[in-house]
Amino acid sequence: MRVLAVDIGGTNVKFLASGHDAPRKFPSGRGLTPAGMVEGVKAATADWEYDAVSVGFPGPILCGQPMTEPVNLGPGWMGFDFATAFGRPVKVINDAAMQALGSYRGGKMLFLGFGTGIGATVIHDGEIEPLEIGRFHYKNRTLEHYVGKQALARLGRKKWQRHVEAVVARLVEALKPDDVVLGGGNAKKLDPLPPGTRLGNNALAFVGGYRLWDPEVGGHVTPSLAGTGDQNGAGRPPKRRRPRSSGHAEGQP
Repeated sequence: MRVLAVDIGGTNVKFLASGHDAPRKFPSGRGLTPAGMVEGVKAATADWEYDAVSVGFPGPILCGQPMTEPVNLGPGWMGFDFATAFGRPVKVINDAAMQALGSYRGGKMLFLGFGTGIGATVIHDGEIEPLEIGRFHYKNRTLEHYVGKQALARLGRKKWQRHVEAVVARLVEALKPDDVVLGGGNAKKLDPLPPGTRLGNNALAFVGGYRLWDPEVGGHVTPSLAGTGDQNGAGRPPKRRRPRSSGHAEGQP
């Protein structure tokens, strides 16, 4: 199956299809509507062929639909019919969860995405659990206020890094992951990386988008109801399952 993976960020919409090497993008921002996103992607990929679409959305997902309107984009995302707009089957997943899925090597992994805000996902024995932590209280504000893109510009890299290190340490202490991946556009500015972490790659969001449609990986990775959903005519979320004692999603896109 040829898959088009779309990663919607607060700054850019980036996308890549199976069989192609170079992703394409266009600016997003507070005026971007879902219809405008689809129109822009279809126009930019008119010379690409694909059978299905994965959409990484910056917010919580339930039954294939955004549960809230995104803070950094325009209106109209809740209830939007992505499958009809693209003319293809569509799976919608939280954007951090899509990059996490592309980074997953098995066991219990914590993924933290440092971009416009902060995204987080835990994958435990193949089951995806997106975490909406950007609005969590930290000090006298929110996590996003101290570790997001605006915090980096306001505080400078060194102070921003100290807050990132503190946040990572607290989450690791609470969640006890086997593996910690730091992704998002600003993760590469961490120097050095917090202890016990590894650097992700934004390109792995596309790998995660491909893996959503991989039947071999699909047998190992079961996204939670809040994490992803299909828009393929059925309108039904994937079933939950109990975590297995072992299970790895290391298939190639």
